[in-house]
Amino acid sequence: MKKYAIGILGATGAVGREMLKILEEYNFPISELRLLASKRSVGKTICFHGNPYPVLEATKKSFEGLDFVLGAASNPVALEFAQSIVEANAVFIDNSSAFRMVDSVPLVVPEINGEDAFSHHGIIANPNCSTIIALMAVHAIHKKATIETMAVATYQATSGAGAAGPIELKEQMEAVCENRVVEASVFQYPIIENVIPHIGSFLDNGYTTEEMKMQNEGRKILHHPDFKVSCTCVRVPVVRSHSISIELITKNHMGIEEIRNTILSEKGLRLYDSPKERLYPMPLVTSNQDLVYVGRIRQSVLHDNGISLWCCGDQIRKGAATNAVQIMMKLIGLKY
Repeated sequence: MKKYAIGILGATGAVGREMLKILEEYNFPISELRLLASKRSVGKTICFHGNPYPVLEATKKSFEGLDFVLGAASNPVALEFAQSIVEANAVFIDNSSAFRMVDSVPLVVPEINGEDAFSHHGIIANPNCSTIIALMAVHAIHKKATIETMAVATYQATSGAGAAGPIELKEQMEAVCENRVVEASVFQYPIIENVIPHIGSFLDNGYTTEEMKMQNEGRKILHHPDFKVSCTCVRVPVVRSHSISIELITKNHMGIEEIRNTILSEKGLRLYDSPKERLYPMPLVTSNQDLVYVGRIRQSVLHDNGISLWCCGDQIRKGAATNAVQIMMKLIGLKY
């Protein structure tokens, strides 16, 4: 089996470390592994398959000889190094939002539009985590019935804000238990005992940048320029796994049993929908794995072609790191 030289840009962050974990779990064929981060991380080591690998400073010369670079860094870092990666003839699979809406850059969820990856010019973008989870839950319905509109509410875990998010949640939990003052720095307000309907920056239309990603990225991934989404993104006091409520209207009618059977047959999904047994997707059952769970499937009372459902998935894995690794595997013909 051919082996590949892999670099991870932003290897010390939460998503970068998860990428390493997934490469190990999938037993990806690696000839060389290069862990790249900022100068302040130089000297650290990270274990992979039981062996320590040094963290190297990312420079514009760091990418020579690599086949793929998995990006797990910020927009400015992705923009700084993208051209150097392309010039080194490596494929840059980037988890930042820097290139998602660039026309010449494929925006890919392998189970939905995997073939788009092959049209790349050296850069492939990984979608937003909530976009991935929501579209995974509904794309099979779209293929059969054509989704016209969706009303969405996301319930996003603190880890979606990076490694500092769960730390702040834990510190605030301890402060509440010890009757100390709760301090907030990662989030706009205390997240403990609270939900915050604000993720991203507010736009002139009243939505946030995070909320508009569901529509704008969804149009590109589904090849559906008329796709309309009204979304509210909410931060909740959960460590890991995003939950999403979706009300969608389709052009053609689908019955509930047909929808359930469709979800059962789709790769990457798990139907988890038994109200009598109180089975429905939750962060406690969807964290630390790669499937998107779908449940609470109902016929909408608002529209004859309306469907309501609830889905949940690990935003660090399928919503970020796993999706990037799966894009790479799609490109080289490896099954996952």
